[in-house]
Amino acid sequence: MRVISIGPDPSLAYRPNLEKNENKDKEDYRNFENGSLIDRVFRTYKLMHTNQTVDFVKQKHSQWTSCNHAQVGMMDAIMSLDQLVDESDPDVDFPNSFHAFQTAEGIRQAHPDKEWFHLVGLIHDVGKTMALWDEPQWAVVGDTFPVGCKHQNSIVFRDNTFLENPDDKNPCYNTQYGIYEPNCGLDKVLMSWGHDEYLYRVLKFNNCLIPEEGMYMIRFHSFYPWHSHRDYMHLCNDKDLSMMPWVQDFNKFDLYTKTSDLPDVDKLKPYYQSLIDKYCPGTLKW
Repeated sequence: MRVISIGPDPSLAYRPNLEKNENKDKEDYRNFENGSLIDRVFRTYKLMHTNQTVDFVKQKHSQWTSCNHAQVGMMDAIMSLDQLVDESDPDVDFPNSFHAFQTAEGIRQAHPDKEWFHLVGLIHDVGKTMALWDEPQWAVVGDTFPVGCKHQNSIVFRDNTFLENPDDKNPCYNTQYGIYEPNCGLDKVLMSWGHDEYLYRVLKFNNCLIPEEGMYMIRFHSFYPWHSHRDYMHLCNDKDLSMMPWVQDFNKFDLYTKTSDLPDVDKLKPYYQSLIDKYCPGTLKW
């Protein structure tokens, strides 16, 4: 295992154009029809929906979930996202590290008594570090969806991005249940590979102490067809249904805190480092 640094390189850090990221009304978020970033967003989803198959996801599980790529502390991993602009996001064009603190602070204001929830807001996108280790963004960012069964209509760009995906034409995979049993539970469902599942596996591997509600938020916050459109309910069990409100509550902060009001990260770091030291301390295996 390599011990490597993924801290921000000032020469690589993206500097946001704040004029493009003015505060917006809620209905203006997740606009996948037009906007200055839409071409980049569509290209990312087209590659994702072409290449995310059952075989591909299984290969990525084998590649990434052994947690033998690096040893990095959580705060260093967060700050490495200074180097990453999410190419699937139609709302913002600034580094993901700012979004981490925006989300965390929104949760902290609304839920001052739930410190683990604050931490989840901070770290929820840290799995995107895969993109800094040469994984293409279409296998890291964006909305997730189950593979191995019919792609539901609520998936972003559903109509014209799966045409070259071989699973979409495979009778073993393109039915309502596909390879799954009714109400089997999301834990038994293969999701398209991305930062959600990767970070969930890293936290489990390192025996981090985040409660189950927070782990669901991390694992399924990009599963918009489920938590925002109530698709794939036929695969859910009672535990999934009881956890859905937590994921939906998290989603409000993940989405609506994306504004051009960028936080003072240096001022916030001591508080969040104390949470990291409590729930996922030390150097983690990734």
